[in-house]
Amino acid sequence: MVGNTAYVASRAKSRRKKLADIARMRQLINQSTDQLTASVSNMGYGDEVNLYAGKLSGADLVEAALTHNLEAELADILKMCNGKLKDIVEIYTTRFDYQNAKVVLRSVVNEVSLEKVSNSILPDLNDINTPWLKIIETADDLRSAALQMRRKSFGSALKALPEDAKLSDYEDALDRHYFKSALKSLQMNNPATRYLKDYLAMEIDHRNILNILESDSIGISSEEISKLLIPGGKLLPVRSFSTIAAGGKSALMDVLRTSSKFDIGHFDGLLEQVATSRSLDSVVTWFKEREYKFMKKMSYLHPISALPIVYYVAMKVQEVADLRIIVRGMFAGLPAEVLEAHIL
Repeated sequence: MVGNTAYVASRAKSRRKKLADIARMRQLINQSTDQLTASVSNMGYGDEVNLYAGKLSGADLVEAALTHNLEAELADILKMCNGKLKDIVEIYTTRFDYQNAKVVLRSVVNEVSLEKVSNSILPDLNDINTPWLKIIETADDLRSAALQMRRKSFGSALKALPEDAKLSDYEDALDRHYFKSALKSLQMNNPATRYLKDYLAMEIDHRNILNILESDSIGISSEEISKLLIPGGKLLPVRSFSTIAAGGKSALMDVLRTSSKFDIGHFDGLLEQVATSRSLDSVVTWFKEREYKFMKKMSYLHPISALPIVYYVAMKVQEVADLRIIVRGMFAGLPAEVLEAHIL
């Protein structure tokens, strides 16, 4: 077990060093769209670009290549792991199965064509996407799509929703199920798993804060707010949920001010930006920075554990996400400053 952990952690650290930094991302933003495809290929995505070049072009080509590469990388990392190490790493990587479920449900509800999905988000030349694409192809509505996922770990959670449940209800059910299952799986009492539990708690807190802020902006009821809140966070413990649901943003701020681990001064400044821009982008970006800073710290404190592997996976996912934003934005003609503001 220790030998496998040291080996995979070392491989993950080596791969993480090859990921693009913010300077490299800025260089891409200032290139032409023709140069962009070649540059992405040279960043380690060349095989996938060549794989899809015969059927796709432009942004679709690059996006399919990025997604295919990421899917293959996740599978490769898990293949390296065994035993308890694999169990812990899977707790993090399983979230992408939930994300794929959301992609399928959104595609069905919004009647997105199978071709469009298979050319970008779930590239069809990767066999692991075949079952997901089959659901999109055969589902008549949201309910039928959910029922086709009944054998998934979260299948019972989706099936338990009422017949008239909305897309948001299904997405909330997926989020709740993921975090509940992940926290339940981290029962091993060692420093690495405790850090990973703390990281998941941070993600839950961030998700809850964003949901409260969004709810405040559209004026939904306290009953609806209470349904959105996910248990498991530390900044917003379950005992505070009823107070926050009743008091909304004001009650949220009161709870956050009691925490010594949350920079309420900085957060107040971000909320002023939100009020001006009418967008939560600045808050989302700061939350991501907090999460990755915490993950980086935990990976260095426990270099021979699952944590450096999880950190690499998170950074690889972020690289792909940033590249997708750049590619889609550039081909859509967005200015460089807009793109730079949306990448970490």
